[in-house]
Amino acid sequence: MKITRISVFQVDLPLEHPYWLSAGRLKFEVLDATLVKVETDAGITGWGEGTPWGHTYVPAHGPGIRAGIQTMAPFVLGLDPRCVLEVERAMDLALPGHLYTKSPIDMACWDIAGQAAGLPIADLMGGGSRTPRPIASSVGAKTVEETREVMERYRQRGYVAHSVKIGGDVARDIARVRDVESIRRDGEIVLYDVNRGWTRQQALRVMRACEDLNVMFEQPCETLDDIAAISGKHAAPVSVDETLVTLQDAARIARDGLAEIFGIKLNRVGGLTKAARMRDIALAHGIDMFVMATGGSVLADTEALHLAATIPDANCHAVWACQDMLTIDIAGGRGPRNIDGHLHLPEAPGLGVHPEEEALGDPVAVYS
Repeated sequence: MKITRISVFQVDLPLEHPYWLSAGRLKFEVLDATLVKVETDAGITGWGEGTPWGHTYVPAHGPGIRAGIQTMAPFVLGLDPRCVLEVERAMDLALPGHLYTKSPIDMACWDIAGQAAGLPIADLMGGGSRTPRPIASSVGAKTVEETREVMERYRQRGYVAHSVKIGGDVARDIARVRDVESIRRDGEIVLYDVNRGWTRQQALRVMRACEDLNVMFEQPCETLDDIAAISGKHAAPVSVDETLVTLQDAARIARDGLAEIFGIKLNRVGGLTKAARMRDIALAHGIDMFVMATGGSVLADTEALHLAATIPDANCHAVWACQDMLTIDIAGGRGPRNIDGHLHLPEAPGLGVHPEEEALGDPVAVYS
């Protein structure tokens, strides 16, 4: 089997509500999605998606994905998509770094491999837990009152896990954490996500002030060096995601004890192939996980769900899904959808969901 054609589509995904990061530091209203269709000489077609969270959140943006695919396509065409490691090496040789540009092609190759084997991707990877995974909401709001409103909106949809955005103001952040904890329901999973919004002293002040609440904080500071500098000076469990990009990052975090939780974002780390190695480092060091798409449609959510299904149930807290935040659906209701705040692994071979191609418009680039 050989890859014969790669078609690239660009789609704008409007958000249902304006989204504020770190309590107002950044605002997002539309996501720039790149959908990739990989065709083979065996008649099997795979789909991938790369949707960064805007252009200003981290060093990843939609136009960059499409430019990266233009560079890598000549090196990928003609390869067997079932040999995901060979495709990975070809992309890494063609374009060092720029991991987020490689995720859609990696995803499409896993989709093809699963279809060829007659297995869902999670089963093909050797996992395949059928335990429904809780969906984590993403609560981006500017005030305590708005935070309550957004959390309640997700609760009405059945959500039991929440990622509450904080960061940037010590007094406001302490008040927000304490307010959310005062209305937290039994069994709810809450992660307080700072998105790199604290300096070292701000992080210590908030985390120490909330020690009696025994809560989890995600990405409290800008860099791993910052997180290392405050490690041991507070008692809160720490999750990392923005600074978990490469396998070397994962190894350092595990070796130096910088975090108790990995937030693995598939687009950021380069796709399933690279993310699986991070999963294994986490499991080997007793580190729990959240699994997330960076953003995007049900395709990106489903990819995250497949990886989550390869993690033992006790070690996977939740998946983050973006589909409930969007005003359009490119897959016509197909694929894993919110059922009582959980996603269920698809039984179809491969990814288990493809977009309605007519909804994507004409491709912006075709390589053959």
